[in-house]
Amino acid sequence: MNDGDGETSTSALLRIDNHDRQRLGETLRVLLHHGSILGLESPQSDLYHWAWANRPWIEEIVALFDLQLIWENEMRLVQAVPRSGAFLMRLKLDATLVLLMLWYEFDAAVRDRGETPPVTLTVEELNAALETKFEPMRKAKPSQTRMIEILRLAQRKNLVRFTPAAEFAQSRINVLPTIKRVIPFQSLDDWTRQAQRFNIPAEIAEAADEDDDADAEN
Repeated sequence: MNDGDGETSTSALLRIDNHDRQRLGETLRVLLHHGSILGLESPQSDLYHWAWANRPWIEEIVALFDLQLIWENEMRLVQAVPRSGAFLMRLKLDATLVLLMLWYEFDAAVRDRGETPPVTLTVEELNAALETKFEPMRKAKPSQTRMIEILRLAQRKNLVRFTPAAEFAQSRINVLPTIKRVIPFQSLDDWTRQAQRFNIPAEIAEAADEDDDADAEN
């Protein structure tokens, strides 16, 4: 499918063989559903290499969805970043706080401590960080069931890898570098300014979530 002979992207795309057509469809489905392809994970390794070899076609098609592809070939990673609101996640307050906290833990580990992604922490450590950074939200922090829902959503979107443990607090969370572009803060100061918006009394937060539920039902 590669246009090494100078053939235009559009004309080549119209004449792709069945194998490349299947690969193209699989690539688009993964990018639209999960937001990225993680080539370092064995199930997606071949798909990433195919996508990398055929970047012009992939980029041309996803542009129709108003998505931009960010390639990090050293990490075998390609991520689809929305350029409009159509593909943005609509999250409840508790899920927003969890993702903010995961971003913070990832950034602090990589930028300040020089760790190499993915960044690992436990659910217990995540809950402790939530209580420290969002103290007024203690009453509204996610229950165990809700935390599992949030982390599984983050896993579906290729932001984390979540490994439950018999003792839930010791469940492991591997935060992936994709989280940096889903929540694109430039610095910890930028994160802090945004996080301060959520330091509100729990009663107000719960009322806001109830309003969100009502809006979703309408």
